Amino acid sequence: MAADETVPFEGACTCGAVRYRMTSKPMFVHCCHCRWCQRETGASFALNAMIEADRVILLKGEPEVVNTPSNSGKGQKIARCPNCHIALWSNYAGAGDAVRFVRVGTLDDPDRLPPDIHIFTSSKQPWVVLPPHIPAVAEYYERDRYWPQESLERRRAVSAGMRGN
Repeated sequence: MAADETVPFEGACTCGAVRYRMTSKPMFVHCCHCRWCQRETGASFALNAMIEADRVILLKGEPEVVNTPSNSGKGQKIARCPNCHIALWSNYAGAGDAVRFVRVGTLDDPDRLPPDIHIFTSSKQPWVVLPPHIPAVAEYYERDRYWPQESLERRRAVSAGMRGN
């Protein structure tokens, strides 16, 4: 985990109507280069910090949840500011509402959360140069191979909680 260990991490939308705090470091940070993320963000990739939903605290405002299609066909819920419509985080069908994919670019100091892995690099823009010291995979990956043990344990706890509901 490359993240700065100092917590919390705070962020907001562009207009400031919605502010949030991540109360711990994320489990893992993805830099996704799939064409779906490129289209959704209008950029070359999406940088998402995966964290338990109960570790994301609203400090101000209330995001609007927009159901959108996803490449998996299962959809995703994107939490957006109701005023400026900036995407703050997503919840994907696989993890349900238990895990948020926080948009690192909405953090007050996004430099604190560099990617732990680059995924779907087979469709990255050809001019994007990946750093040699960060893992990169052509499509997706095996979590057990790349995640730190602490993050795997946190993910297992989330999964167990989902089964218990």
